[in-house]
Amino acid sequence: MTRNIVAILRGVTPAEVEAIAETLIRCGITKIEVPLNSPDAFTSIARLAARFGAGALIGGGTVLSVADVRRLGDAGAALAVSPNMNPEVIRVTRAAGMLSYPGVMTPTECFAALDAGASGLKLFPGSLIGPEGLKALRAVLPKGAEVLAVGGAAPANFGAWRAAGANGFGIGTALYAPGDTPEGVGAKAAAIIAAYDAAFEGA
Repeated sequence: MTRNIVAILRGVTPAEVEAIAETLIRCGITKIEVPLNSPDAFTSIARLAARFGAGALIGGGTVLSVADVRRLGDAGAALAVSPNMNPEVIRVTRAAGMLSYPGVMTPTECFAALDAGASGLKLFPGSLIGPEGLKALRAVLPKGAEVLAVGGAAPANFGAWRAAGANGFGIGTALYAPGDTPEGVGAKAAAIIAAYDAAFEGA
């Protein structure tokens, strides 16, 4: 099963990022985002892209500007995730050959993001919208639009999100928090994967 889980490694440092990522990939989570407000984030992203980019999707999060996008491209990233919906950031990201997942909350933002060329939608913060909110959005979104629930998706509600139309999730502290060891991340990843597989069985 290909799991549509983006691991959000907020706060990770370059010294530890490769060991953390190696653990996640070995567990079966192959999409990894280093938010740009992490310490020396572009160094971490460059290291991950060089070592794992051939077999994993490596990118940056909290991407707020065109300058951020260009630095991501220089680091070898393949993915840009934002908390907001900036059409210019989306367009430049796509023109650079990277996937773009902007943060959206309303129908207006969803359609503006798709019109700008977004690869998929980051429903954020998911805790405020909830599965019922996504269900309402799904009634009007294009059928093929990919939606990731972020900030409120957890093993206990993966099934509800999937039933409402979520294609996957962005997972932060439930997978990694600053100070976590690779072993600790592996244990968290195993629980996340088990819940995901149960929710998406047969998908």
